[in-house]
Parts: sequence; structure tokens; C-alpha cells
Amino acid sequence: MHTPSILISGAGIAGPTAAARLAAAGWDVTVVERADHLREEGQNVDVRGIGREVLQRMGLEDEVAHLHTSETGQAFVDADGHTFAEFPAGAGDADGAPTAELEVLRGALARVLYEHSADDAEYVFGDHVVALHDDGSGVDVTFAHGPGRRFDAVVIAEGARSRTRDLAFGHVDLHELGLVFAYLTIPRTADDDRRWRVHAAGRGRLVHLRPDAVGTTRAMLSLYTDLRGLGALDRADQVALLRATYRDVGWETTRILAGLDDPSLHVDQVAQVRLPSWHRGRVAVLGDAAWCAGPFGTGTTSALAGAWVLAGELGTTPTDVPAALVRYERVLRPLTDRAQEFVMGPASHPRTAGQLRLFRAGLRAMAGPVAATVGRFRSVVPAPPVETIELPDYSGRKPATESSKVA
Repeated sequence: MHTPSILISGAGIAGPTAAARLAAAGWDVTVVERADHLREEGQNVDVRGIGREVLQRMGLEDEVAHLHTSETGQAFVDADGHTFAEFPAGAGDADGAPTAELEVLRGALARVLYEHSADDAEYVFGDHVVALHDDGSGVDVTFAHGPGRRFDAVVIAEGARSRTRDLAFGHVDLHELGLVFAYLTIPRTADDDRRWRVHAAGRGRLVHLRPDAVGTTRAMLSLYTDLRGLGALDRADQVALLRATYRDVGWETTRILAGLDDPSLHVDQVAQVRLPSWHRGRVAVLGDAAWCAGPFGTGTTSALAGAWVLAGELGTTPTDVPAALVRYERVLRPLTDRAQEFVMGPASHPRTAGQLRLFRAGLRAMAGPVAATVGRFRSVVPAPPVETIELPDYSGRKPATESSKVA
């Protein structure tokens, strides 16, 4: 009896989740990762709604919860570090609190998912796909370094600017949001507390400090700008631009700028991916490569849910990959379409002095006693759409018969 085989390109969050579920469903799974090691860097991510349900069903929720960053909420501070608005962490996934009940470092979550799948899937680090040929009955894959191989299906679980996706789907025009995020890790000081502290400095600039669970502090510079292509600059030019842009900002900014030479620095020009279809024959895209919405509290949840649904549908119909991929997209689209509507607009990064005054006044009102009596953030800020769909239960399903295939 033929054992179906699948290649997953990308060992982030979605890739290892899908690998674990597909291996459990009887697939021969290979995961290829361009980096020569598991990427364990990254900032805080939150897991909400059906994403958390995926971890529960996989038996991983307690392990991930043990890695909680212990962030207690979000506080907005002025240039002297004085708090003028504060919002506690959410008590559940249905409220709009910026800090979720389950916050974890991206790298820590990636490590848990990798270890959960590594015994049952083959991982190949330091290689990547350079060519794909789908002849209808299988996909021939050419790698940059390793020998070519043939698979029954290929899943591209990479970032928004995936190069592997272009091999199967052609060039994809991204929807640029005008937001640039610079992430880095800096030494923790005695003044750092357990809150996500944010300082808005005008001219579209925000400065963030967040706690982690490993004794350091996660820093972030976010910028709303009309410029494009900043993410493609080389490291030296990125650092020079950030230092020039933020050099007159108060609070802890000087400390953050001093850390920009650290290897942990990652600069991301945020863009949404809006594909008309997530599959072409036996090749599919998953996670940010398929539907990136931006860093607004939905990415990790959508990646986990998407991997669960993709693996579930392929496990149900291993002999008809195209039909399974049609159903995967049909089930998940409502979630990701809603997530792309939940974005951070220009108002979140005030530019002018007037906008900055309105921004601060609005936050004070939202954190004040009147708003507190009706639920703080819940009354004025919609929660991330992380429960738009009901997560399917594939445990009792048997492989589909010929008559149940999707045309």
C-alpha cells in the first residue's frame, strides 16, 4: 500500500504543526528549512481562540503555558516614563485586551512544535526548494543542495515574502500597510517591569518594551511611514535609518538604539498577502505565505488553525490531494478574511501634534473609571477575530470514498 508523502517548506509555527498532524495521519513527512538551524529567535506572540484549541487537542497547551512570558498587561507612558493609561492582561480570549491570557515567545513555541514532530517527520535544515514541477500525479522538487525528490503534495509554510511560493504561484503583489517593525532583544534592567510599555513619540513613531521569560527584554520600534523598501535594505542601512529616525525620542529609546547592532535585530516592512487561491494542483500555501494579515494578534492563531485544517483534510482524503486542498481553503477562508480586516491603521501611530493629543486623550478615556465599569478595552476595541470558525474535529473521520471527492 502506498504511503503518501509530503514536503513542507518552512519550520516556523505552521510547518511543524502540520508535520505532527500529518505524520499522525500516516503521511511520510519531510520538512525543509532554509536556515541551518531551528529559528528560535522572535518576539512575544499570543495564542487565542481556536489556536489555543489546537494546542489543547495536540496535548501541548500546558507545556506552552509553562513558557508564558508573565506579561501582566499593556501600559502607555510619556517621554519621562510616567504611565498615563494602562490595560491589564485579558482574562480570556474573547476580550480586546492587547496582552492575551497566553503569551509566549515565538521561538519557544516553535521549539515545542518542532520537538513534538521531530521523531515522526524528517527535518532538513540549510536547504531550500529551487524548482517545482507538478505533473498531476505528483510533484518533482529540486533542492538547492540535496538530491531531487518526488512527493504526493507540497506545502509552502513560509513568510509573507516567500520565494518558494513564487515558484508555484508566480509573482504575488503584496498589500503594503505602511508599517515598519524593528525587533530586538536587549539586556534587562532593574527598571523593567512585567508590563508591555509603549511610548508614542509622534511622526508615526512608537517605542515598545516587553518582558520575556528568559531574563532579557524584548524591544520594538514601530513606524508608520510612506516610504517603501525599508525591509530590503542591508543591515547597516537599516540601523542608520532607525537611529536617525528615533534619535530625538525620549524615554528608553537611547538604550534601544544602542542595541541595534545586536544580531537579534529583525526589520519587517509589514504587508498583507491576498491570494485568490491557496492551492494549485498538489501544491498549497499555509500561514503567512497564504494569508498574512500583519502583527495584530491573529498570525499565530491562524497558523495553528490552518495547519490543523490542512492536515485534517489531507488525512481524510490522502488519495485526492487537490480535493483536500479545496476543502482546506473552504473551511479556513472565513477566519483569515476576517483577520485581514483587523489591522492597525495610521491612527495607531499618530504623526502630528494634534493626532498625538487625541491619541493620548483616547487612551486615558479607555483606561478610565467609566470604561472600566463596562469592560475596559472590550467596550471600545474589538477583540482579534480568532473564533470566526469552528475548529473541525477530524479524529472520527475516515478517508473519503471516491463518491465523496470534490470535483
